[in-house]
Amino acid sequence: MNRPPLKAQHWLLFGLVAALFFAWGAWLMRSGEVTPVADLPRWRDALLQPLAEERLALREVQALAPGELWLQPRLDGARVLHRAELAGAEGSWALEAELALSEAQGDSLLAAQGLRAGDAEQLLGTALAEQMAGFVVRAVSLKPPAALAAERVAATLGQPRLSLELAAGQAWVYPQWGLTVHLQGDEVELLHAVPKRAFAPRP
Repeated sequence: MNRPPLKAQHWLLFGLVAALFFAWGAWLMRSGEVTPVADLPRWRDALLQPLAEERLALREVQALAPGELWLQPRLDGARVLHRAELAGAEGSWALEAELALSEAQGDSLLAAQGLRAGDAEQLLGTALAEQMAGFVVRAVSLKPPAALAAERVAATLGQPRLSLELAAGQAWVYPQWGLTVHLQGDEVELLHAVPKRAFAPRP
């Protein structure tokens, strides 16, 4: 039995459905493309890698992100922090770098500034910041300027070696750079880096 020929409106409907499927497929392909974080490879090479190898000095951080040096007279020992804005393609990231101080160096700084453990933190002068430029950095924290999708960090640095569930959020660990990426949901809250020996298995 011969079927009646398709009418023009049928061909139009088929064409419309095909066009919708094509558009949907194109949207899926576009949505699967993740944009890497443009500045992260440069910061990895300039900050994270030297820090992982314990050869990052304050002067190198100052050259990348000029800022201020702060002294914290904490009960568990003095801390000196370099705080700055790290300019990136998508805005300025908040950078904080902690210097590696011995107990004697920390006590000497507190005495020189007339501070005691538990006092409020104090801004150190430019001259002292220049004198301490050769000090080694023991930790660096980077906070993105706006919401940053976690998948963009993975697209830039690769998949983490380890993923940990925390009391609040999740952490991705990249031990080769001593880096921990703290997540809240699907967004990056903080990047925190230390020397990679901190991730080495204990004997």
